[in-house]
Amino acid sequence: MQSVREVHMFGGLGFMVNGKLAVFAHGDGGMWLRCTPSRVGELERKGAQCADMGNGRNMGAGWVQVSAEQVPTEETLDFWLDVALDHHRSATTPRRKR
Repeated sequence: MQSVREVHMFGGLGFMVNGKLAVFAHGDGGMWLRCTPSRVGELERKGAQCADMGNGRNMGAGWVQVSAEQVPTEETLDFWLDVALDHHRSATTPRRKR
């Protein structure tokens, strides 16, 4: 069973799944999401870009950003959320803080 928690951060809303950030929703309607790094090229062809934190810094391998225009319907939102959750299922579990 997955645990989902909303966290306010960076002026938006992050969605933690089992303790790991899976999706971050921007105030402007866009979002950042984790994906399997090997899928980045495929997702860029669907309109995603490498996630950029500003000042030329990117979020790193496996993070993409999608503008609000790339998510016009609930069906496309479901597609992008499935991308993040598919990656999340295959990722390793975070270490517990002591």
